[in-house]
Amino acid sequence: MAEEVTRKPYVRAMTWRWIVRHPRYVRYMTREFSCLFIGGWTLLMVWGLKQLAEGPAAWAAFLDCLKSPASIVFHVLALAFAVYHSITWFNLTPKALPLQVGEEFVPDVAISGAHFGAWAVLSLVVLYLAGAF
Repeated sequence: MAEEVTRKPYVRAMTWRWIVRHPRYVRYMTREFSCLFIGGWTLLMVWGLKQLAEGPAAWAAFLDCLKSPASIVFHVLALAFAVYHSITWFNLTPKALPLQVGEEFVPDVAISGAHFGAWAVLSLVVLYLAGAF
């Protein structure tokens, strides 16, 4: 009879630096981290609607709060993360939603380009409606 050999399983040491080993990990975790700022901004807007419903004094206090340096930094970060999140999603769209016309698939660049184009047009419409130009 063969003698039974017991082996210890290999356990790879995981340090906190695993995320910076590959740029792909950093991009993924940055995208996931961005949702915290986008969610925070959404909650801030809901709070703003609540303040608006409570009357002019509450709304004026909310607007004053938005003028603080911390609020401005938060909004700049939230905008940067929203842009990053949108870009990564539009680049991912051809893989998540391949479009087939007849026997051929629409090229990835055409699908992503259509999304970026629609984003640019809608952004210009919003800016126009807001009186930016």
